[in-house]
Amino acid sequence: MLAFPPEIVSTALTCRVDYNSIQVKFNPLILCASIAAILLLAAGVGRAQATVEADLLGQAATAFKAGDMPSSIRLYREFLKDHPDAAEIRSNLGAALVRDGQFGAAIVEYRSALETMPSNTRVRTNLALAYYKLGRLPEAIENLKLLHEQQPMEPKPALLLADCLLQVGEPQKAADLLAPFEQEFPDNHSITYMFGMALLQAKHPQQAQLILDRILREGESAESAYLLGQSEFMANNLVAAAEHLARAVRLNPKLPGLHSFYGQVLRSNGQLEEATAQFRQELDLNPYDFISNIEISVVDKQDGKLDEATVLVGRALQVRPTDPGALFQRASVYFAQDRLEESRQEFVNLLAKYPEYPEAHSALARLYYRLNRTAEGDQEKEAARRIRDAAQRQLEEAERRRIQRVAKDTAGKQ
Repeated sequence: MLAFPPEIVSTALTCRVDYNSIQVKFNPLILCASIAAILLLAAGVGRAQATVEADLLGQAATAFKAGDMPSSIRLYREFLKDHPDAAEIRSNLGAALVRDGQFGAAIVEYRSALETMPSNTRVRTNLALAYYKLGRLPEAIENLKLLHEQQPMEPKPALLLADCLLQVGEPQKAADLLAPFEQEFPDNHSITYMFGMALLQAKHPQQAQLILDRILREGESAESAYLLGQSEFMANNLVAAAEHLARAVRLNPKLPGLHSFYGQVLRSNGQLEEATAQFRQELDLNPYDFISNIEISVVDKQDGKLDEATVLVGRALQVRPTDPGALFQRASVYFAQDRLEESRQEFVNLLAKYPEYPEAHSALARLYYRLNRTAEGDQEKEAARRIRDAAQRQLEEAERRRIQRVAKDTAGKQ
């Protein structure tokens, strides 16, 4: 498996609220208002033409409600040819595109609508959800932060924002965001659960335990078993962690993030085939799970499935564009594909940001040797050795100080 330096890559997986059920918002009341406006403006464009356009919008709305998205999309686009500045109708087109699975096209429409009405929370929520479903979390976060500023104590955008922050590896920001909500909405199970997960990942075990105790008092659930598994894993109790997570899977196999975290625990236990199966199950539920994409890309690379590995690492970087472990994996896949210059440039760029990354120096050394650039290969190999030796000395010094403290404490008790 790929080695990620612990000081720069956290492998703690988020546990998310299931937002797959959240639907974009289509506003039929606004549609009716638009039809009325057209009729009122009939004198300017001709009553017959206004009636045709009102009927066009009515048909589009009817098609949407009936689930006929291709017809709804076609009708909205026909209307917008003559009324390109009708922002609310453009937003409804975006909703139809999302329902049809065309998230990228929906984003274009939502962004266009927001140019006309930038304070519209409904449209911005839809835009954030479209980014979320495409795994474009940095852009989702940007829009969710704006929504949070507009609605500072509205739980739904805050929960989605916290989820995104956990997925991109910023648990402390998620915990800070949710703290006032946990006080204001103590009976909101989703907030309590997400807050507990954020505290665990931000390494506040005592505070997290208080949250966990509250959840456990409500009875056994997949969520409580997941949190217990996370807590045991962070305490390095791998067997107990695996037992809790297996129980969580039995209780709710569709709990977001569960299979991915269970996979991490199994991998740590040396159960690589079982771990791989869990990562694949997670990707069936969420194609943009960061850890699962990285882990399966490593497996596919080892199996020679390089095109598949490229797709997976691309998804991971869509979620965390600057993650050094993911950037390392992309450079490694390029190397395996004999895209040597692209691989070299990736490693060089990575080391410019993370110069103390020994695995990257070692990989770049192998690449230079492959290119018969021996002197540069030797330089990178030496850099990797120097970094590893320094890290070993730090460990030895830490152990020496620990032994001294133990000896001092023991002498003080005698």
